[in-house]
Amino acid sequence: MYPYIGRSDYRKNILVDEKEHPYTGTNYAWVRARCLGGKTNIWGRLALRLSDYDFKAKTRDGYGEDWPISYRDLEPYYDKVDLYLGISGVAENLPHLPDSRFQRPSRFNAAEVMLRQKFAAMSRVVTPYRAGVTTDGLKHNKYRSRCYGRGACHRKGGCDIHAAFDSPTGLIYPAMDTGNLTLRTNSIAHEVLVDPNTGKARGVAFVDTVTARSYEAKGRVVILAASTLESARLMLLSKSKLYPNGIGNSSGHVGHNFCEHLMGPAVTGFVKDLVGKARTLDDGRPGGFYIPRFRNLTERQPDFIRGYGFEGDSGAAMFPHNALETPGFGASYKKMVREYAGAWVTMGAFGEVLPRFESSVDLDPVVKDKWGIPVLRFQYRFGDNEKKMAADMAVAAREMFEAAGVEILRVDREILTEGWSIHELGTARMGADPKTSVLSQFQQSHDVKNLLVVDGSSHVSASCQNPTWTIMALCWRSCDHLMEEMKRGNL
Repeated sequence: MYPYIGRSDYRKNILVDEKEHPYTGTNYAWVRARCLGGKTNIWGRLALRLSDYDFKAKTRDGYGEDWPISYRDLEPYYDKVDLYLGISGVAENLPHLPDSRFQRPSRFNAAEVMLRQKFAAMSRVVTPYRAGVTTDGLKHNKYRSRCYGRGACHRKGGCDIHAAFDSPTGLIYPAMDTGNLTLRTNSIAHEVLVDPNTGKARGVAFVDTVTARSYEAKGRVVILAASTLESARLMLLSKSKLYPNGIGNSSGHVGHNFCEHLMGPAVTGFVKDLVGKARTLDDGRPGGFYIPRFRNLTERQPDFIRGYGFEGDSGAAMFPHNALETPGFGASYKKMVREYAGAWVTMGAFGEVLPRFESSVDLDPVVKDKWGIPVLRFQYRFGDNEKKMAADMAVAAREMFEAAGVEILRVDREILTEGWSIHELGTARMGADPKTSVLSQFQQSHDVKNLLVVDGSSHVSASCQNPTWTIMALCWRSCDHLMEEMKRGNL
């Protein structure tokens, strides 16, 4: 959950060695997992939809650009992702957080039931964590099992029975079973190759990370899904006479309009009535609770635009979360830890970071990675809107706990380093105007019709909802469009 991101040793062999994969520029906490399935092996599993509060945000507050799609365009593809991969949760009928096709939710514990009741008086919704986890099972996927609520989900080190979605068991293994997929690991793509006569993409150049030998993979269509920052890097690396600024970059927007989520402000406390009560098994759940955005919906905040939500958790865990902060030693210390272990409750905010043209990445002119490929250079910092939003997060968190009668132990106000959310978005945004965007509404390059970029690069804005489900819904929609275009002979 929120306070424990980055503390698990389960993932130490998943993340990259930054001596081999350096980057430069402004401070940025760039988490990368170059392995089969990438960061879906260790993700937090919160699977949320965007709404027209997000897709048409400019229409509402005048900032940035609207997406070239609406919720109606993406809704059927959200449904497809829900049914194919599984998602747990409870319908709340909120216009700013659309409901999914939910399977059985995780049960609230006593503290969370109390919070839901108390926060309702403040017009705040406390809903069970909408997890990308199959709780009822998936008959169409032999690689995944339903959640039994008996794992160590707080450690975010993967799911032993693959109830939680991960790309290998959810997507890659079923695709390999068709016989139509060739998988090549230990490979780093470094250039999208171009046919000089047609200007179309003709394949990808890559290097074997073990032997350092170079290869080419040829294709009728090239689809990039390398993650927001790596796809931007690959496009910028792909320079030629036809595309001197990088492939698909006639607008000059590749690498720009970078956005993500703001983290840091949080509150931790305990519920006195639960001290000393019988222990429950709470870290076997895939998540605790979520509080959807409540700012800038019907009333305009004076200091900032857009909004934020809270992820939270409470109850007992296999390793008591209060153990490190409890003073003392010996038998009295152990007794106190046990008595308070099930009474703690915490929640932290995720806020929308505004996209700005100057928020960008480009290629470092000097520094290269282990394989001689230029690395990314960051030019990115949070702005005034984010700082004012963060101040409001801390105030709102304290107010909610006080109103609920939760005894506050700590209020965190500091903003965590840029990149901490691990939700990079927007470096090749979609749009109707090729002069101010990189991709069409179907994530197709304006410049190179047989080049698609189907990861978070295409996002026009960050929203405050986690992006994983939207990335997959957009990709599914784009692939359907791609198939139709290929049938028509347009590619």
